[in-house]
Amino acid sequence: MRIREMTAADAVAVGQVARAALTLDTREAPLLVARLLRPPRERRWTALVTDDLTGVLLASMAQAAPRGHIDLLAVTPEARGRGRGRALVEAAEEWMRGRGATEARFAGNPPCYAWPGVDVRYTPAACLAERLGYEWYGTAWNMTADLTGDLSVEIDLARLDRVGVAVQKATRRDIGAVAAFVETHWGDDWAWETEQASGCHYASRDGEIIGFAAWGTRPAWFGPTGVAEAARGLGVGQVLLRRCLAEQRDSGLTEAQISWVGPLRFYSRAVGARAERVFWLYRRKLGHS
Repeated sequence: MRIREMTAADAVAVGQVARAALTLDTREAPLLVARLLRPPRERRWTALVTDDLTGVLLASMAQAAPRGHIDLLAVTPEARGRGRGRALVEAAEEWMRGRGATEARFAGNPPCYAWPGVDVRYTPAACLAERLGYEWYGTAWNMTADLTGDLSVEIDLARLDRVGVAVQKATRRDIGAVAAFVETHWGDDWAWETEQASGCHYASRDGEIIGFAAWGTRPAWFGPTGVAEAARGLGVGQVLLRRCLAEQRDSGLTEAQISWVGPLRFYSRAVGARAERVFWLYRRKLGHS
């Protein structure tokens, strides 16, 4: 079996492989592949395929550490059990070593990632990682928000207006200023995600941005979002969240994934979101080949 780099001519076939293999992400699988093929300009990455185009793997290097990431691995159901997954991972590890990596991870590489780690329901992928010597080192989770319920914010917008806070949708002219605010408070990764988002809303007071929320950087998912520390406690975060979720509903979704969640209680109270999708994070040291 030969593993080679993906070419532009493979793009449609690779999307079909992802759709067939990623049964929990069928609707957005081709979009997800397309997103990973357009990472930040400075990222080192590769896309590998089996010569018969039944398997694909996308890998990348972390910016500030000698660490490689397996961002996506997909093998069509009828081609599993024949060593394709192993061959793709081993080829990716060799690519990582060639760029100085001393560790490989089955884990998200922000800001452009597919999942935080291996969804526990993709059991064959978790089994492959463990069979190849990867060790579990952490758990991450998403929350699911039902978009069919009440996402109104009119009362809250009126309350915020009385204390001098305005909330609005970011236009193309606004997004640079919003991204600059995000970079100042949360760093380059979130700033890049904000610039790439399908939708973004922000809050300002006295002409100064104090909070933001974005969705669609990772197809169909909500995030990132944040409120400046000095502005917390006003209820800005909940309004921004609801505005984005309503926009996702208007795009045709009935539920949204809130990605890589930290504050469970905030999302549960704000929109009744439930912790649902769980990911295992794996890593292993890379020796010499």
